[in-house]
Amino acid sequence: MLPGHTQLLAILNIGVLWYRKGSAVEKIALGGGFAEVTHDRVVVMADTAERADEIDVERAQRARDRAEARLKELSLDDETYAKAYGELQRALVRMAAGGGNSTPG
Repeated sequence: MLPGHTQLLAILNIGVLWYRKGSAVEKIALGGGFAEVTHDRVVVMADTAERADEIDVERAQRARDRAEARLKELSLDDETYAKAYGELQRALVRMAAGGGNSTPG
């Protein structure tokens, strides 16, 4: 968002939030929440948030592997499928944010 952007309130999904601090790009793994954009600032109210330097990528990879294995055992009709899918998404986001890549995306 650029200064002077139209005000808005947005629902955030699980994903990577990145921002610039000087010339550096910082990443945060978000577990969903809300963003409020005013003319001069953005406020993020997240369910969970982890800075890239707080993320144990190997642990996230193990969580991804466990979630993928669970999903293979479940059908779309299974009530635990959504939970396992959410666990997979959180692990992938943590890996993306904590992977040390300094460029957005």
